Amino acid sequence: MGTIALQTLGCKLNQAETESLARKFAEAGYQIVAPDDSADIYVLNTCTVTHIADRKCRNLLRLAHRRNPDALIVAAGCYAERACAEVGGIEGMGLVVGNRDKARLIEIVRARSNGNGGCGSADFSKGSPFRTRALVKIQEGCSQPCSFCIVPRVRGRERSCSQNEIIDEVKARVAEGYKEVILTGTRIGSYEQDGDLRTLVEHILGESEVQRLRLSSLEPCDVTPELLNLWGDSRLCPHIHLPLQSGCNTVLQRMGRAYDTADYERAAALAREAIPNLALTADVMVGFPGESEEEFEASYRFCERMGFAAMHVFPYSARPGTRAARMGDRVGDSEKKRRCQFMLNLARRSSQRFREQFVGRSMNVLWEGSKNSIWFGLTENYMRVFLPEQKPLANQILETKIVAQRDGILQGELIN
Repeated sequence: MGTIALQTLGCKLNQAETESLARKFAEAGYQIVAPDDSADIYVLNTCTVTHIADRKCRNLLRLAHRRNPDALIVAAGCYAERACAEVGGIEGMGLVVGNRDKARLIEIVRARSNGNGGCGSADFSKGSPFRTRALVKIQEGCSQPCSFCIVPRVRGRERSCSQNEIIDEVKARVAEGYKEVILTGTRIGSYEQDGDLRTLVEHILGESEVQRLRLSSLEPCDVTPELLNLWGDSRLCPHIHLPLQSGCNTVLQRMGRAYDTADYERAAALAREAIPNLALTADVMVGFPGESEEEFEASYRFCERMGFAAMHVFPYSARPGTRAARMGDRVGDSEKKRRCQFMLNLARRSSQRFREQFVGRSMNVLWEGSKNSIWFGLTENYMRVFLPEQKPLANQILETKIVAQRDGILQGELIN
């Protein structure tokens, strides 16, 4: 059988699609190998959300070609969709496949490689690098484009997967041994197929034996009492990622976000009241066009007040064809870097304060893997825990006492 390496940059939706592609290639007889191996075929599922993501994609594609000049190098996904000619000009590039054709990538690759790669079957669940936590795509696309965002252009308008297909996939992942399933998409709160997101989650919890179910991301308007009632089932993880982008209302208006800070704060308060031990995490952008020092300060103070469990902080990056790319009054690179550092320092302090409250308490940890006899795993509320242990713990959910936090790292101790 031919060997194929698949690598992902970007969001959980990209990761879910790569997992699905890997299963299809394995079922068709290809041998899945690590991205740093010298594979016959190398597939990069690309991201184009920032210029840095574009650069990382180019670097990885060139590296794969240098690793094996005879390999078929394939760029798929968002960067390939947005800039086909640019990606096609990268040294060693063999195929460029956008999002519209990604689902039939295996047919395209097999046609290009004249069927090499075998036609037997392979059990992808054995030795799979995705064995512990599975990502399941429930929708893609966005019909409410923000002024800075390239995603609607490369993903299209909102469309949802069939509820029955999603439930069947969740059951299949559970049967393979996965302990946790993450529902992902571009805007999962807009799910609308045989019901809404609440209906889908109810059916998954009612019809499957999944031990942990996690939602990848919600918008403030999605956080309703009806949805929050579902967390009465302990299998639904107490973690909500609620993208903020800015804690300043005037910046949010220029961004074209569909909420203000008061809406966001109300959604956060509702969630925290309904879900014990909730980890609330957020994305925060700095240096949006026209962001003054006063607006940055307002955003900083809002984030400080919110006390996030974790913050993904990143600088604004102009994306071709977006409204924000045409805005004037750009923030300079050095100033964006300075503001990023301030916000990152806040993110670190905020994360440490959140974790401190769990020291001395018992949590259920899903242990994922180990390095040098140090195991790492995740609590239900998305905290990373480390534990020195010789015996195998992989893919087990075990009661663990959080004994210390050092430099933001939680240390655990098995109970019983």
